[in-house]
Amino acid sequence: MSFFQMPTPVAARRLFLGRSGLLLSGAAVALLAGKDVLAAKTGGAGAGDVQILNTALGAELEAIAAYQVGADSKLLEKPVLDLAVTFQGHHKAHADLLAQTVAKLGGKAVSAKAKYDFPLEQLKSQADVLRFAARLEQGAVSAYLGAVPLFGNRDLSKAAASILGDEAMHWAVLRQALGEAPVPSAFVS
Repeated sequence: MSFFQMPTPVAARRLFLGRSGLLLSGAAVALLAGKDVLAAKTGGAGAGDVQILNTALGAELEAIAAYQVGADSKLLEKPVLDLAVTFQGHHKAHADLLAQTVAKLGGKAVSAKAKYDFPLEQLKSQADVLRFAARLEQGAVSAYLGAVPLFGNRDLSKAAASILGDEAMHWAVLRQALGEAPVPSAFVS
């Protein structure tokens, strides 16, 4: 594959899923399921767009809950806690926009789960919390990257790309806080 040739959606998903050891939520995996699957289940691009948005909304709600776990853990020093609360605020803004968009398109926005299956027993230090958050942000970057080309409405692709950029910045800042290279490679996958 040349530099300018994009992989097919199926090839991109296989490449991503084959390389990742990420803690991807079911929502993130579903977001990567593909336009063909979404169209078959929902009967068209408009309904498919709503399903992609709702999947993204579910992932944003999970991120809000994850940052709350970090904030409540008492493991974060003040500057890191402030950063976590800021990032949580970004995810709340993403969730609000996604829910409003789902409603405008005639869909019903998903709600947050009553409980998420986070690896709480593994969070014993500030670094553990930061690694957990960084993995979630990396998963969000990959999920949005997979979703951008799937939207039937190209304006939704632009909005998803904007959120992808924010998620990538979160991931970079968290890597920096861990003492890792903030941008590990020239390309996001």
